[in-house]
Amino acid sequence: MPSLKDLKNRINSVKSTQKITKAMKMVAASKLRRAQEAAEAARPYAERMEAVLSGLGASVANQPGGSPLLVGNGSNDVHLVVVATSERGLCGGFNTSIVRAAQAKIDQLIADGKTVKILCVGKKGYAVLKGRYGKKIIDVVDLSEVKKLGFSDAQAISQRLLKMYEDGEFDVCSLFFAKFQSALVQIVTEQQLIPTPIPEVAEGEEEADLKGAIYEYEPGQEEILDTILPRNVGVQVYKALLENAASEQGARMTAMDNATRNAGDMIDRLTTVYNRSRQAAITTELVEIIAGAEAL
Repeated sequence: MPSLKDLKNRINSVKSTQKITKAMKMVAASKLRRAQEAAEAARPYAERMEAVLSGLGASVANQPGGSPLLVGNGSNDVHLVVVATSERGLCGGFNTSIVRAAQAKIDQLIADGKTVKILCVGKKGYAVLKGRYGKKIIDVVDLSEVKKLGFSDAQAISQRLLKMYEDGEFDVCSLFFAKFQSALVQIVTEQQLIPTPIPEVAEGEEEADLKGAIYEYEPGQEEILDTILPRNVGVQVYKALLENAASEQGARMTAMDNATRNAGDMIDRLTTVYNRSRQAAITTELVEIIAGAEAL
């Protein structure tokens, strides 16, 4: 049984840890508000761009000479899997969930006989994946020095992806990230970036907007697609990074809140053991004193 001094030291240690987790929870809560606002502000633009591409792409997808970013390069053998995780830990199962979904996709592609390449965005994902897929990881994008995510950060990643696609280094690119829903819920999402997926549109509705409006484009649809398809890759990467940032802070706030509560429960249990041990020691001393007095 530990001594009173050991119990007291342990109680003080847990109290110090509790102060740290409580402070981290408050910091995460503060960062979450800003990250959530940024993620929610980016969603309408990204979703609207996807809608425009759907309307434009559906009408030209089956025409000869379409953009490779829309119709693909005619092959489906080499897949690039982009795994976006955090740079820091202590955020519960946030990184684990993303990596687990990416691993399932990678294993399925390998089982289908596909060649897989992996690009990690964030060190935590790389730390897990390197042990199993070390030779398949082509690089790690380090964003640890980025204090506030900007479109330029996502654009650097998207331009690299576009350059790799133009050089024929892969045929299909998929991105894994966590979509923010609430501080308690983050939805792991797989999104195909290249070629841009175009949903099937019924005949006669190729140029119809979701609300029934019909648009005429100037210049032609092909010219517009050549401009916005590369930009769409950057927009979708930026949206994913913002969603990930909000999800990370939400998961960290929840994890630190749970850690703070667990530390409080541990302190209560240790305090109870300490008081009982102290009471037993006092009782033993009193018995010894009384026994000594009676002997005299």
